[in-house]
Amino acid sequence: MADSRSRAPAAWRLAQGCWSAFWDYETPKVIVVRNRRLGIVYRAVQLLILLYFVWYVFIVQKSYQDSETGPESSVITKVKGITESEHKVWDVEEYVKPPEGGSVFSIITRIEVTPFQTLGTCPESIRVPNATCYSDADCMAGELDMLGNGLRTGRCIPYYHGVAKTCEVSGWCPVEDGAAVSHFLGKMAPNFTILIKNSVHYPKFQFSKGNIAHREDDYLRRCTFDQGSDPYCPIFRLGFIVEQAGENFTELAHRGGVIGIVINWDCDLDLPASQCNPKYSFRRLDPKHIPASSGYNFRFAKYYRVNSTTTRTLIKAYGIRIDVIVHGQAGKFSLIPTIINLATALTSIGVGSFLCDWILLTFMNKNKVYSHKKFDKVCAPRRPSSSWPVTLALVLGQAPPPASHCSQDLAPGPGQQGPQRAAPSKSVCPPQPHTTSALSEQVDPPDQHGGQGLPTSESLQQDSTPTDPKGLAQL
Repeated sequence: MADSRSRAPAAWRLAQGCWSAFWDYETPKVIVVRNRRLGIVYRAVQLLILLYFVWYVFIVQKSYQDSETGPESSVITKVKGITESEHKVWDVEEYVKPPEGGSVFSIITRIEVTPFQTLGTCPESIRVPNATCYSDADCMAGELDMLGNGLRTGRCIPYYHGVAKTCEVSGWCPVEDGAAVSHFLGKMAPNFTILIKNSVHYPKFQFSKGNIAHREDDYLRRCTFDQGSDPYCPIFRLGFIVEQAGENFTELAHRGGVIGIVINWDCDLDLPASQCNPKYSFRRLDPKHIPASSGYNFRFAKYYRVNSTTTRTLIKAYGIRIDVIVHGQAGKFSLIPTIINLATALTSIGVGSFLCDWILLTFMNKNKVYSHKKFDKVCAPRRPSSSWPVTLALVLGQAPPPASHCSQDLAPGPGQQGPQRAAPSKSVCPPQPHTTSALSEQVDPPDQHGGQGLPTSESLQQDSTPTDPKGLAQL
């Protein structure tokens, strides 16, 4: 009980001591090491860090700017041109899907047509799994295959051509394999023109711009895109787009594919608005080297009535799908990122000091000499019983630390000649570690000075009288 009562005031004194120590100021000791090799390493590391921040961070990345990515964008497209196939001329309304003119559209270059389909019964396609049969027992009536063309009737009938037999289905007949006719539309397709109207807006900087020149004449009727002479004429030939994507037009027209038109708006708003120009690039987006999914095709049908009977023409279309992709970023000078990156650069230069300290204290010859110079061992002054080290020992249930051995001086009274009466004794202790002054020392290599200049215990003890001419004893 008595022990617990004695620990409560001790804990309070400990808290007071920690609070008082919190407001102490500590300053490092500066040591200058005269070693050319170590100095070269130090300056080289500083130079590399400085070059990284100046060249890459500030010049390449422009980290002094506030930036915005992902601009608000709109895309409107329009295709023009005519082509022909066997016994037919095709215009825009027939070979462009969908016709609305959005950022994604397809230009049909080849079709497989199955005309005059009506609702009835006919042989299933031979390419459907489990469609081949030898008798009616092989066909289950009422079975519906998700990959097939209709509902099975239970009969096994001859196929459209050859000696094979397939199960009969009820649906749109004849099925695609039985009567499809191929037509190639890509003969004149390379000369199709595509107008891409694009505008972007960066809301953070209230900046907007479009990719069409502000001209009132018929400039768009007679121009085509050229990055050097006509960057603001966004009219592209389909053959030019496929060529820039590195593809063969005839092969692409037969099997189909997806071409991406990428418009990049990278704008430095510290410069005039005329310097913010769109950059176009073209590439194929679908995996053409994978046989299972190469090419691009889709199906649609046209319906009409003949003698009160609903008839349709099924079209499997192969074509070139165009995806217009817009991205970019804008940047403008801002004080906040500039200060942040400057502070980071100045802080990172300190890595050189850390690296050289590690080399100095680990790999250099006689590194213990440098260690003694860098780290001073100062004996603690004698504290009264109420100091926080004694209080900490009492709280932890340990014996108090032993009192330091400090010298005592006897001083004559003021105005007296000779030792008439002993003045009160005073303790002379070295300065505390947390109040070490920022003194600078120069340390020469040990091989030049023979290890002289090591700190001694006598040099660490100084008189604390107010008459010290340099005022170092009161630290």
